[in-house]
Amino acid sequence: MYDVIIIGKGPAGIQAALYTARANLNTLILGKESPLRKSAKIDNYFGQKSISGTKLLETGLQQIQSVGAKCKEELVLNLSKEKNLFKIITDQNKYESKSVIIATGQPSQKIFIKNMEKFEGMGIHYCTTCDGFFYRDAKIGMLGYTDYVIEETKEMLTFTKNIVLLTHGKELTINENARNFIKEKSIPVITKKILSFQGTNALETVQFEDGSIEKFDGIFIAYGSASSVDFARKLGVAIKDNTLDVDKYQKTNIDGLFAAGDCTGGFKQISTAVGEGALAAKSAIEYIKNKKD
Repeated sequence: MYDVIIIGKGPAGIQAALYTARANLNTLILGKESPLRKSAKIDNYFGQKSISGTKLLETGLQQIQSVGAKCKEELVLNLSKEKNLFKIITDQNKYESKSVIIATGQPSQKIFIKNMEKFEGMGIHYCTTCDGFFYRDAKIGMLGYTDYVIEETKEMLTFTKNIVLLTHGKELTINENARNFIKEKSIPVITKKILSFQGTNALETVQFEDGSIEKFDGIFIAYGSASSVDFARKLGVAIKDNTLDVDKYQKTNIDGLFAAGDCTGGFKQISTAVGEGALAAKSAIEYIKNKKD
């Protein structure tokens, strides 16, 4: 059990971890490599005349571990909340925490398929927890190719067993447990690239690049890795302009859940992310302190 789990190992997440660990909170930071590592030279950050993104991040990670924060390179697949505790599933482990700070960077549109936006909310969805209930016993396509889509498929099986995995031309990039799961559940996989979604007033069929057409009642998109917005949808977090809506203290509308950095919009700079990470940490520290009191 952790006091705070931080999702994201960029500037916002590292700064938040530094504050929470120094406040004696049991802190874990999760995530794969930050995109900042691709920056060869950073010249506009206070105190650093010139530094690479890799060097800045490595220095920060060493710093937070020196004050007690734990750091694991694991991909977060699912975030939920039950009885005032947050539950996190990664590609390797499961964790529980009293609070969570999301610092996963800027969410992006990961896939573009003809008519996808047209049928959003009318057959095309992004959250099995939110919308799976409306597709009980229906034929569903789960669109994705990583462990993330497998985790979403597990949730969808609560509502229907008639599920097909659609990889949109990608090879499945999943762990051994996920492969065994697909085999055990006898879930068919279509690897053909999707040309378009078709229907009159709602989604009715999927047309593939080879000209073949297949009927579906709904498509749930879990393409690539889970983003901050994907986590937010599951928890009922307010979303504004495809970013997480937070107040001036980096609080979301969900108790114990905070967000910082590019995932909250605004001025996308290292200095801004660091400041927001500090604010989110301060709010998390106060939240945990009040729970103990």
